[in-house]
Amino acid sequence: MNRRLLGGGALLLVVGALTLYGVNAVIRVSHLRREMESMERDLVMLRARTADLTRTVDRLRTDPAYIEKLAREELGYVREGETVLKFPKGGAAAAPAAAPTR
Repeated sequence: MNRRLLGGGALLLVVGALTLYGVNAVIRVSHLRREMESMERDLVMLRARTADLTRTVDRLRTDPAYIEKLAREELGYVREGETVLKFPKGGAAAAPAAAPTR
């Protein structure tokens, strides 16, 4: 009877260990799947960004009008003889709000 009890206990111990290992493996696989999905989303975003940058590089190499546009917008360049009008940003020149009436 003692051997039977010892064999049953050993079997129970092995089944318990395998169950814990299996649960741990399922949790790890689930975590790895979520991580893989996140990386796939990042990859799609990075590929779109790469395509956008490639188009920009191509335009910079071949499109003088695009280069002029960037120089005007980002660097403030103007052609000779042009007049530049600068307006204040925000509501500095905006009319004050009317006071509430009672």
